Amino acid sequence: MFTGIVQGIATVDDVTKAPGLNTFVIRFPEANLTDVTIGASVAINGTCMTVTRQDGDKLYFDAMQETLRLTTLGALNSGDSVNFERAAKIGDEIGGHLLSGHIHTTATVSRIERPENNVTIWFEIPEEWTRYVFPKGFIAINGASLTIGEVSGNQFNVHLIPETLRATIFGTIAEGDRVNIEVDSQTQTIVDTLARLGYDRPTA
Repeated sequence: MFTGIVQGIATVDDVTKAPGLNTFVIRFPEANLTDVTIGASVAINGTCMTVTRQDGDKLYFDAMQETLRLTTLGALNSGDSVNFERAAKIGDEIGGHLLSGHIHTTATVSRIERPENNVTIWFEIPEEWTRYVFPKGFIAINGASLTIGEVSGNQFNVHLIPETLRATIFGTIAEGDRVNIEVDSQTQTIVDTLARLGYDRPTA
């Protein structure tokens, strides 16, 4: 499990592509590699990945075809920056909301607004996932636990403070970029349960 509190930014050092499998070599800040073991789980842009090898400050991860299909990881290249979070331990503070690291879908940055001292980013999400997107609800974008601002059709926005922009790759995000989305599990359970009982959320 993860908390959605991004621990830092790592850099893709190398990508080896084979049929149905990409191997990523990602360079981390050394301070975040204490007690890393082979088999440990690390969220890379919100996607739960398993450490297969360590070489100094570099960790190796394999992504299979299904992961590459459902996430943005297949578009990563050497030099790209990614958000990361190591798996939560019992007793850790849950500053965001609980995440599984299993990506549901991707969204596209449709608009970026820059009012003074913060940034508002609009995302366009596939229509079938809008049923789980509510104003003031939780959502995870590239592994960061965020509060949804406004919702309009199949688009929603989030408001980011300077610290979030500094500590994550949102500081360099651009219109047209794709991001990984994990909807809030509790919201998904409630919406699906109500739908089974005949109280489905109306679509507009």
